[in-house]
Amino acid sequence: MIIYNVTLNIDKSIIDEWLEYMIYTHIPDVMKTGMFTDHKLLKLLHPEPDEGVTYAIQYFCKTQQELEEYQKNFAPALQNEHIEKFGEKVFAFRTVLETVE
Repeated sequence: MIIYNVTLNIDKSIIDEWLEYMIYTHIPDVMKTGMFTDHKLLKLLHPEPDEGVTYAIQYFCKTQQELEEYQKNFAPALQNEHIEKFGEKVFAFRTVLETVE
């Protein structure tokens, strides 16, 4: 199992709007691509960031090939939509993990 982890730090002034967008629009759009089998939305509790609020979204897929297909064919448009909506009020970075057990 491959986990595509997106970690985001969100400006406190847009938290409610951002969460609503992620839960009802962005995450469903990512899942509609068919590349992922499941997802989790997590909030970082400790260590607490100096500024903003930090969340991680984990998307689960079966193979590295599925992730690469997502990154090539779907991610650019979805990421651009997010950037256009929230701009510099959100900082994101992405990591890829593989389950061991």
